[in-house]
Amino acid sequence: METASQNPSAAAKPAATVAAPANFRSLIDPKSLMGIRNLEFRARVVVEGFWHGLHRSPYHGFSVEFTEYRQYTQGDDPRYLDWRLFARTDRYYVKKFEDETNLRCHLLVDQSKSMGYGSLSYTKAQYGATLAATLGYFLSLQGDAVGLLTFDERVRDYLPARHRPGHLRHLMLHLDRPGFGKSTDLAAPLLRVVRTVKKRSLLVLISDMLGPIGSLEKDLTALAACGHDIILFHVLDPAEMTLSFEKAVMFRDIESGRTLFIDPVTARKTYLKKMESHNESVQTACSRLGISYRRLTTDRPLELALFDFVLERMRRGKFIKRRVN
Repeated sequence: METASQNPSAAAKPAATVAAPANFRSLIDPKSLMGIRNLEFRARVVVEGFWHGLHRSPYHGFSVEFTEYRQYTQGDDPRYLDWRLFARTDRYYVKKFEDETNLRCHLLVDQSKSMGYGSLSYTKAQYGATLAATLGYFLSLQGDAVGLLTFDERVRDYLPARHRPGHLRHLMLHLDRPGFGKSTDLAAPLLRVVRTVKKRSLLVLISDMLGPIGSLEKDLTALAACGHDIILFHVLDPAEMTLSFEKAVMFRDIESGRTLFIDPVTARKTYLKKMESHNESVQTACSRLGISYRRLTTDRPLELALFDFVLERMRRGKFIKRRVN
């Protein structure tokens, strides 16, 4: 049996996650989603489910604002009616066009060994890659430039932020590669970002944040000092959150290789206390540095993670509004 690092994450707090729309329908079970082998198709399914859910929810007005539509009124030019949107909603909307600068986003994806853990039929790494692919696909549809940096204890792959034919496919291929690293070390990848990303950008960090809290805070501080907008998706397995095992078994730290015989019933209280302390430290550091923080367990539907992403950008008033076809 494998478990996470010796510096575990804390249990999720309600404040760390944006409430989902009450009528957000047709959410895709992550287990079923991970059964789709093609990563790009997986991302497309999530994005389409996201838009379908918004148009059937009380947040419909929010989706209209984001996609730069407004309801048709008498006297509007019918050439700008969006018939695809009419087919989905049975309502008339007019496209709005504004001269705005495209968003530049860099996806920073943890591929350390601890991300290879999964108590479900898939791992944190697979969930994280699918989240990154979903965000990349979503932003690409808007005409935004998307880049990628994958890392463990060192940088594995780097793609500059671009929007051009073939770039998204290239990004998907890099995300689909399995990780072979050991520990989570943010220092090297974040230093690479600091040195190469000179223009103000959106940085999306996807990681289980399993490392010494002192090092994590130092690395996040260095990144925040560069003035980029940063969102952290803290990805955890449900078993890491609850230590839900019932029988005493041999646990192995999949980064250090150290093994320990543990009775979960006896150890649970101490374990959960340490998880809470670690996670609170990560969340507090993000709050202090102005980093948006979202905690996700890998059983959470990815449409809701995408909803959190968009809502956070809208809340800050910094999301570039583009038309989504």
